[in-house]
Amino acid sequence: MDINQFYIAGINYKKTDASVRGQFAVNADHYASILQKASSLNISELFVLSTCNRTEIYGLANSAHVLVDLLCSETTGSVETFKELAYAKCGLDAVEHLFNVAAGLDSQILGDYEIVGQIKQAAKFAKEKGFVKTFLERLINTVLQSSKAIRSQTELSSGTVSVSFAAVQFLRETVVDAADKKIVLLGTGKIGRNTCKNLIDYLGTKNITLINRTDDKAFELANELGLQFASNDEASRQIQDADVIIVATNAEQPVLLKRDLINSNKKILVDLSIPHNIDPSSKELEHITLVNVDDLAKINDATLQKRVAEVPKAKCLIAQHIEEFVEWYSLRKHVPVIKALKQKLMEMHQCNLFLNANPHIKNNTYPSNPAIQKALNNMALKMRQQHQPGCNYIEAINDFITNSVN
Repeated sequence: MDINQFYIAGINYKKTDASVRGQFAVNADHYASILQKASSLNISELFVLSTCNRTEIYGLANSAHVLVDLLCSETTGSVETFKELAYAKCGLDAVEHLFNVAAGLDSQILGDYEIVGQIKQAAKFAKEKGFVKTFLERLINTVLQSSKAIRSQTELSSGTVSVSFAAVQFLRETVVDAADKKIVLLGTGKIGRNTCKNLIDYLGTKNITLINRTDDKAFELANELGLQFASNDEASRQIQDADVIIVATNAEQPVLLKRDLINSNKKILVDLSIPHNIDPSSKELEHITLVNVDDLAKINDATLQKRVAEVPKAKCLIAQHIEEFVEWYSLRKHVPVIKALKQKLMEMHQCNLFLNANPHIKNNTYPSNPAIQKALNNMALKMRQQHQPGCNYIEAINDFITNSVN
């Protein structure tokens, strides 16, 4: 395991708009297929992070190109387009990038903490398929510890600022008499649920109808929050009657088309999905106002300004956790040498020639033999401090002999 074989390749909001990012969005089926193909490419550890702001692939590989080709084999966007717009990092640069992403430092809305849940979900999926092993598990755990420390020790994620909250801010500024308007929310996943709660808390309305591809999920949330529910079969009628439509679905194609809106009343549409789940050409209609995640990310307020001041503190905490990870990795590099020493000391301890030459050796058997354990511990400590495995190996054998006869 060489840390310089750890790569990340990705695209995000900085160089691509929502329509381009949608070409490289990865759903659960795509993800499963990517992992299946990875086995034939001798990629042992891998995970993919696909959100409304980014698609990134992380893994231990021979090059970033291998990861890019693998990712794009399952996306509608081409390898050529991805490489033209992508960034790639390896080794410690790739490690630091993941820490920054998890902290919300690389988010479209600074400090957006929703990314943590998305990283956990992406890693969990890969682990279930056997692609999160020693290296990635330790890295991801340390990254999550860092993110947690930043959240508790800084104000980087203070206040309520996220894409779902930005949607509510937009509606507060745009909709007159919001409580009298009929709002339809399509999609009750995590983003839809958060948006729904923000509508209630900050828009002061419960005139909200929930619709989901799986009816039970929408019914349960509506019942929990005291809202209206409509089955997926009723979606067309509900859309026609609505004043505000928020789409937070995860479809590969738009679920709301321009032709569905041509003869409708005046509407405000909010598309929180990547790829677009509302036909972008809908905004060509004079009676339609349409915003997407990129539009919402431009909303700024005092909370974001406060977060900017917390960035140096967050970077300091990240540096501490990266140091901790690097220290762990450095020790992991010495594991083969320590294992070889352990085997050699066991062989020496059981060798009659060695025992006859040292009649005063204590008759302990491994693993309870304290001389062997002490020699291993001393060697691990010195390798950690001095990085001289060859010299430490010989010195450890001398330690074992000395401690055995004392």
